[in-house]
Amino acid sequence: MAIEIYLISAVLVFVFSGLLAMAGLGAAFLFVPLFYYLGVPLAEATPTALLLNVVSLLFATINYWRGKLINWRVGVPVLITAVALSPVGALLTAHVDKTILLSIFAAFLVFAGFMMLFYKAKKREQELSRGIEVTAGAGVGSVAGFMGGLLGVGGGNFILPVLNWLGLDAKFAAGTTALVVVFSSLSGFLAHASISGLDPLFVGIMAAMAAGGSIVGSQLMKTRVSSSQLKKIIGVLLFVIAAKMIIDIVK
Repeated sequence: MAIEIYLISAVLVFVFSGLLAMAGLGAAFLFVPLFYYLGVPLAEATPTALLLNVVSLLFATINYWRGKLINWRVGVPVLITAVALSPVGALLTAHVDKTILLSIFAAFLVFAGFMMLFYKAKKREQELSRGIEVTAGAGVGSVAGFMGGLLGVGGGNFILPVLNWLGLDAKFAAGTTALVVVFSSLSGFLAHASISGLDPLFVGIMAAMAAGGSIVGSQLMKTRVSSSQLKKIIGVLLFVIAAKMIIDIVK
């Protein structure tokens, strides 16, 4: 790859990892289309984005764990099924037509953008039974893991709303989601890495920039830009990227 791709990608990864760390989110769903439009092959952009999710969210997960903000009872069923299904989605990526894959990704970006702009968590008045928690958790973990592995995203956009619906406090939902996404992303990355060639230099540089951006973003939580403002900016950006992908697909 040209040196320009390395430089531009490094800057974007640092900036967006920092911004999304401030909002408590992983950035894989942004990195795949950004890498792709910079000229990185889709087969390489997908696993790289998954690895960056692991790197950036690992720091957040450690902080959530230290703050006792992870609900293990709800999170474990989600974690198990997400980790199990993520490699399945990853292995199918190579067998799905690129146009279909990009169409699915564009639809996911629209969904993620909608969630960023319009979704507001509401706490349930009554707690659900243990059986419903396990069933719902396993179900969303399966969908998030499979789609995350297929598209190269962590699946947090699927998991977080369900955890909110289950009645988890916003902080516990975020902490539990971060934990699941770290391991489902790692599972998907390992599956992708086993079937596609990766540029070690590119992956190494991007991982370092993601870690740096995440650390800086975590330290700048007192910035003038609030979490709600960040989500609005990211939501609009997702719609713009999705529109670009849809225009390219229908040409």
